[in-house]
Amino acid sequence: MNSLSTSRFGRFLIWSPRLSSTHDLVSHNFSELPVGSVCVSDIQFKGRGRTMNIWESPKGCLMYSFTVEMEDGRIVPLIQYVVSLAVTEAVKDVCDNKGLPYIDVKIKWPNDLYLNDLKVGGILCTSTYRSRKFHVSVGVGLNVDNDQPTTCLNAVLKDISPASILLKREEIIAAFFHKFEKFFDLFIDQGFKSLEELYYRTWLHSGQRVIIEDKIEDQVVQNIVTIQGLTSSGYLLAIGDDYQMYELHPDGNSFDFFKGLVRRKI
Repeated sequence: MNSLSTSRFGRFLIWSPRLSSTHDLVSHNFSELPVGSVCVSDIQFKGRGRTMNIWESPKGCLMYSFTVEMEDGRIVPLIQYVVSLAVTEAVKDVCDNKGLPYIDVKIKWPNDLYLNDLKVGGILCTSTYRSRKFHVSVGVGLNVDNDQPTTCLNAVLKDISPASILLKREEIIAAFFHKFEKFFDLFIDQGFKSLEELYYRTWLHSGQRVIIEDKIEDQVVQNIVTIQGLTSSGYLLAIGDDYQMYELHPDGNSFDFFKGLVRRKI
């Protein structure tokens, strides 16, 4: 609370040492909570990932969910990108403020966070529509001080500089809300374009070449396209070797979004 400098987000805090899921708590009680409320738990035993996946939730992982209200349904799918960016920028800010080495957390589209080629975090956004507003529940999981199941921020920090002070979950979540509130206001007022340049500097995909499988008369034909950025609806924008522009959608069948992409000409 001493580190928090927001006017709306993160000021109403629910904390528990152990919960089934922070996301379930805020989404099931959305209307009872002030907008911007956050729920934090030290351990989850039914942490939620994308679709029906379980999010591993060991001690040392920063796990929280918070509430956002939005009116324009067209931009609701883009909120996960604003959240991802706020997490990566918050980590940079905390490192800067403590004089620590730079930890370069990257965004893997659409909602994963990577460090040194290993997943260290993820974002989950769900929404319902009531009284002409979208009630968005945002969940964040970030490996701060848990080496398992992949790696964590503090493990990487110790490798770079063994004498470093370690990062605390409280500092990161306070820095996150500071960044998120600023980014969210920009996003609502000016659209995602206002954050695009920073987002592209932080994600892993500019210029990435992806194989698309097209089915033509029962034959599977492989084509290579190059990712250029995001479309206005939040899908991947790519260009083919024939200079045709495409929008890439996940097919919904693959755990890895970059396997099983479906393309549409634009």
